[in-house]
Amino acid sequence: MRVFRRARAPRNRRPAGIRGAALLLLGCVPGAGAVLALVVCAVGAEHSVAVRPPRPVVARSPVVHRAPEPRIVPRAVWAGAGAPGQPHPHYDDRVVAVFVHHTDSPNTYRCADAPRIIRSFYAGQTGIRKWDDIGYNFLVDRCGTIYEGRAGGIDRPVIGAHTLGFNHRTAGIAAIGTFTAGVPVPRAMTEAIAAVAAWKLGLADIDPRSKVPLVSSDGGSLYKAGTTALLHALAGHNEGYRTSCPGAALSALLPSIRERAARLQGRH
Repeated sequence: MRVFRRARAPRNRRPAGIRGAALLLLGCVPGAGAVLALVVCAVGAEHSVAVRPPRPVVARSPVVHRAPEPRIVPRAVWAGAGAPGQPHPHYDDRVVAVFVHHTDSPNTYRCADAPRIIRSFYAGQTGIRKWDDIGYNFLVDRCGTIYEGRAGGIDRPVIGAHTLGFNHRTAGIAAIGTFTAGVPVPRAMTEAIAAVAAWKLGLADIDPRSKVPLVSSDGGSLYKAGTTALLHALAGHNEGYRTSCPGAALSALLPSIRERAARLQGRH
C-alpha cells in the first residue's frame, strides 16, 4: 500500500536584507546565543578600528644655569652704626642684565679701607645728588672682595641708580678705582665681577654672553625714552650712557669676563 505524505508548503524566501535585520535583532534576544553574538561583534569592531595609542609625552625640565652665590659682604659692614636707616627699596620682576662701572677714584688704596671708601660714595650720592641710597647694587675692590651696595636684598631685583635710562631690570656692579687705557686691572677684581654677574644673571637663567632687550626710560641715555635697545647682558656703562665708564682697560676685558661668567653658570 502506497503511503502518501502531505506535501510541505514551500518556504517563503526572505530577502537578504530581512535576514540581516533578524541577525541584528538576535543581539537584543536574551540567552547564551545572543550574548555570544554580541561578544563576537564587539571584538570584531574593536579590531577593525584599533589604532596604536600615542606614546606618553614625558615633560623634560628645562636646564637652568645657576652659578654659586659668591661671598658678599653685607652693607652693615661699610655703613657702620652711625649710618642713616635703610631706605625703602623698590623692586623689578627680575634682573636680566648687569652694567659694569668704575668709580673713577684712586687705585692706591688698602683693601682694608674699602668700607670707608664706600661710605664716601654713599655720602656723595645721598648728599650732593640727593639720592635715597648708594646707586650701585654691588661694589668690588681690587682684592676681589664683593660688597653689598644698595639696600633691599642681594638676591632680589632691587632697582638701583647706576645707568640713566636703564636702571630697570638691571644691576650695577662698580669696580673701585679708575681703569682708563693702560691701567692694569687686578685679576682678583675681574674674577669677582664675573662671579657676582654669573650668580645674579643666573637667578633669571640669563647667559652672560647674550644680548637682551632693554627699554630706555630716559632720553638722557644713548636711546630715546621708550626705545628698545639690544644690549649685552653683561655690559659696560658706556653701552647705555655717553661716558667713558668703566674705562678703556676694564671695557677691553668685558668679553673675557662674560666667558668666565658663562663657565661659572655651567655653560659651554
